Amino acid sequence: MHAADCNDGVPHGAGTAPEAGLTAMLSDLDLARGAALAGSAVALKHFAALADLPREVKPDGSVVTEADRETEAAIRDLLTRERPADALLGEEGGAAGEGRRRWIVDPIDGTAQFVAGDDRWLVLVALEEDGDIVAAAAAEPAQGTLWWASRGGGAFRSTLDGTAEERVTVATDRPDVLDGARLGVVPAPPNYLESDRLIAAPLAARATTAEWDVHAPLLVACGGLDLAVQTRGQIWDFAATSLIVTEAGGAYGGVDGIRGPRAGTSLFARSPALWEEARRALWP
Repeated sequence: MHAADCNDGVPHGAGTAPEAGLTAMLSDLDLARGAALAGSAVALKHFAALADLPREVKPDGSVVTEADRETEAAIRDLLTRERPADALLGEEGGAAGEGRRRWIVDPIDGTAQFVAGDDRWLVLVALEEDGDIVAAAAAEPAQGTLWWASRGGGAFRSTLDGTAEERVTVATDRPDVLDGARLGVVPAPPNYLESDRLIAAPLAARATTAEWDVHAPLLVACGGLDLAVQTRGQIWDFAATSLIVTEAGGAYGGVDGIRGPRAGTSLFARSPALWEEARRALWP
């Protein structure tokens, strides 16, 4: 099964990130969007020249490249300039500062896809305030799409240049049952391991597993999937997408219930009721 297309109104194809016109009066959401676009511009340059991009393996076995580091540097430079008092946490650059406001950055989510020439990688930026994610942006630069959300303000997407903007919502016309639900599993090959298959197996045994062209949690947000399970990751892998899915009307959480993002296995669903049914199967 292939995941349903929910890109109506947003052209799908290789993107060119525009320069973000930023001022000192930017809202937090506009800054999140601008930071994701700034990172996208850097990452796309490397994506266009993959043959020349050296790759390293980190101690955890994941791949890292100069594209990851330069993309994060561009995002951190912008955030530091616009919000110098805020703390920062990035996958490559680590933590800086402290306080009730913290920006969380994954410069290239899906580096394995990135180096393989697969366009399903993302640039993720989120703002956490007093422990809650309040603003988020998720760019799919090679697909030319930007997604964003603010707490209480809904979820949206557009092309990278800001055109074709539309609000996104989860599917609301499907039953809250696990059997036959449309499921996306993250990560995708070549980063999909036997351990990932075993984690997702209780859901895959009952739901209908779908291949996905757009990041599976984002497909939940726009109605293309009912469920997505991301079998492993850190807070920066989930901070942005957790808010986008919940603001689209869905639910997000982990083994300890519906809550904010943290390391481990993450479960996204189009409704709290379906999330709870999937949780009982995944974590009996």
